[in-house]
Amino acid sequence: MTDADATSQPDPLSTASRDIAEVPAVEIISTAALHLMSAAAVNLGLAADLPDHKDLDEARSLIDSLAGLLDAAAPSLGHHHAAPLKDGLRSLQLAFREASTIQDEAGQGPGEKYTGAVYPSATQRS
Repeated sequence: MTDADATSQPDPLSTASRDIAEVPAVEIISTAALHLMSAAAVNLGLAADLPDHKDLDEARSLIDSLAGLLDAAAPSLGHHHAAPLKDGLRSLQLAFREASTIQDEAGQGPGEKYTGAVYPSATQRS
């Protein structure tokens, strides 16, 4: 390979930077949130292929991180993007509460410092 051949090849890092520069922030934030949600669900034992796997310490960290990300990013996401992510977060918080044998005090569960206390709705309690 000559020097001329090397310069005609695009730099993979430069190409990756250009590619990511074209992705809107809302998509990157949403993708990060979905990765956190998926990992939390797996650690709560909600994955179809790993139903016996539970690691509530890991799930707590992931849910806390997700709640912090959504709290910080909500103004940038807008209601259209934030609402379904917040619904997913609430579902994970409720699943954590259900999976935990020792209940957190109200407002002390994973992510609740960002969302406030999370309770099952009246229809879910019965």
